[in-house]
Amino acid sequence: MYELDGRLTALRTRAAEWAGDLATVALDLDPDAVHRVLDTPVMRYLATARYAPSADTPTLTADGHRFHLDSVLEQVVFFEELATVDVGAVLAAPGAPMAGPLVDLLGDEEQREWFFEQLRSRPTWVFFALTEPAHGSDAAGLTTRLDPDGDGFRLTGAKRYVGNAPRARLGVVFARVRPGPLGLRAVLVTAPAPGLTIEALPTIGLRGAALGAITMSSVAVTDDRMLGRHLPATRRGVLSWVRVFNRIRPRVAAMGIGIARAACQYVRAHRRALRPAERDRLDALCRRVEGVRQLNLAAAAAVDADPADGRLASAAKARAARLAEDVTVASLEFFGSGARLDHPLLGKLARDARGVEFMEGASNVQKLIVSQDLIRRGHPT
Repeated sequence: MYELDGRLTALRTRAAEWAGDLATVALDLDPDAVHRVLDTPVMRYLATARYAPSADTPTLTADGHRFHLDSVLEQVVFFEELATVDVGAVLAAPGAPMAGPLVDLLGDEEQREWFFEQLRSRPTWVFFALTEPAHGSDAAGLTTRLDPDGDGFRLTGAKRYVGNAPRARLGVVFARVRPGPLGLRAVLVTAPAPGLTIEALPTIGLRGAALGAITMSSVAVTDDRMLGRHLPATRRGVLSWVRVFNRIRPRVAAMGIGIARAACQYVRAHRRALRPAERDRLDALCRRVEGVRQLNLAAAAAVDADPADGRLASAAKARAARLAEDVTVASLEFFGSGARLDHPLLGKLARDARGVEFMEGASNVQKLIVSQDLIRRGHPT
């Protein structure tokens, strides 16, 4: 069992306190309800957090301890608590939870200063555009192009299911300059821009995330917006991105675990008189939540020790996505056929749970990563 020490317990308590501010928008169907809670401590912190070691990372204090959320272990503890209240509001927060770590890793000093100054100046949403309509989040299958154009490039292609895209002022787009793994690049893009079209996608779950579709038709990209331009090709492409994805996946898994925890807590609070078989079933669901939580804590510790080691991170993300769906659907069954109407919060948890599957790589992608690692290590499959 992975037990949280006093420091991480203090962080968990502070996150739970802050999460209470999100409850007021948990059932709101308006994706822009987040604007009503922008001035809360949790939203102000998320707006400028960097999630990577940095001299100007904002500080979070709890019970005498200081945190920068620059370790993956801290992130999973923090985000699991927020997700038990409303994962949609967490995803709706301004800031750059996915793009920021990539800019920290691949950006030069000028690019990092320009990017993070945008976040410090006012609440700013940032998109992270990897997924494509025909290829999903498979980086090797990217078809979005960066074509040379004088001293810069032209960006052409399409992205889909991009969180916060309709409300974003800037973002990171993944594209290809030539065939092969060394031909993949990440570029900074501002919005609006000529040739850049962003449309909101209708959703019934994770509505706060404001998912969008992005179409790029010969969008001008100057050389100073090419991430990794100062690095050799082997350090600016997909092999470097993997380290960022490994750091993000346990955080996404924590959100799925938080949703499942919230469902179990809801059943305990609203079905106080349980028959023995129902009590056993609920206890089994809660034990399953704790089991995946332990896996995710181990995954976070592994990535902190070696950012290139993403085997457990992928396993935790796949397990957490399945967990969130199974537990929320099972929890609805405790209240009968009209549960989604009679218990709207539990219905929302079930809708949100489905979205976890598609965040930061679907389960088939995560299972491929795990199997490839096992083969590389010489383990039987």
